[in-house]
Amino acid sequence: MSDLEKKLNNQLENIRARLNISTYPKTAIVLGTGLGSWIDNLQDQIAIPYEQIPEFPVSTVKSHSGYLVYGKMQNLPLFVLQGRFHLYEGYSPQEICMGVRLLGLLGIENLILTNAAGAINPEFREGSIMAISDHINMTGYSPLTGQNVDSWGPRFPDMSQVYNSELLGLALETATQQGLRLEKGVYMGVQGPNLETPAETRAYKRMGADAIGMSTVLEAIAARHMNINLLGLSCLTNKNLPDNMQETSFEQVVAQASDTAEHLGTLLSALLPHI
Repeated sequence: MSDLEKKLNNQLENIRARLNISTYPKTAIVLGTGLGSWIDNLQDQIAIPYEQIPEFPVSTVKSHSGYLVYGKMQNLPLFVLQGRFHLYEGYSPQEICMGVRLLGLLGIENLILTNAAGAINPEFREGSIMAISDHINMTGYSPLTGQNVDSWGPRFPDMSQVYNSELLGLALETATQQGLRLEKGVYMGVQGPNLETPAETRAYKRMGADAIGMSTVLEAIAARHMNINLLGLSCLTNKNLPDNMQETSFEQVVAQASDTAEHLGTLLSALLPHI
C-alpha cells in the first residue's frame, strides 16, 4: 500500500468516526475563491476543520475557510469542501486532490467543482457564470503521476468527456428556469500565483480557452480517474482582453466572486435537488 493510500484510509476512518450519520451523500461540492458563503444554506451541518483531519492539507489562502462540511439542502445530504488547495501554495498534485479523493472514498458519485476565473472570451460578461464543457491543463502537472492505485481507477483513464453531459445540460436548463445567464466554455488551468500577461492571454485564447484560473483541472482529473460525474462552474470575476489589458488584484477577484456568489447560490440551490 502506497503512502498516499495509507493517509487517505486514515482520513476516511477519522471522518466516518466523527460524522455519526446513517446515510452518506452521493453528491459533493468544492467551493472556490470567494464562494464559501453558500454554505450558510445547508441545514444540520457538521463542520470538520481541515486541521483536524490527519495529514490533510490546510488552506493558506484567506478566502478559503478550510472545512469539510456535511449538511442537507432540501433534505438532500451533501458534502462540501469549503476551500481547496493550489500548486502555488506549494502543495503537490496529490495533496491538491486529497479532498476529492477522500470524497470519492466516502462514496460520492457526483461532484460540482466551482471556481473564480478570468474571462478570455470577449463575449462573456464579468460577473456571469460559465459552465465548463472541457478544460486545458497548462499547469504542467498531473495527480496521476506515480504508482497507480487500481482500486481508484485505471492507469490510463479516458478523458474524452471529463465533464458529464447530463449534468451540464441540467445546469443550463436550470439556469434558464431561474432567469440566469449561464455561459458554456473551455476552462484553462494554470499554476499561478501570478496573473497572465497580455501575450499569454492572447496565446491561451488561440488555444481555445474561454476562461482561465489556478485550480480545478487537477481535481477534475482525479475525480474522472475515480469515475465520478463532474460539473464545473466558473464565476467570471474579470475580463482578460489582451489588447486592452486592465490591472487587477486578488482582492478585486475575491470581491467580484463574492458578488457573483448570490447568482451561483441560486443556481446550486435550484439544481441540486434534481441531481
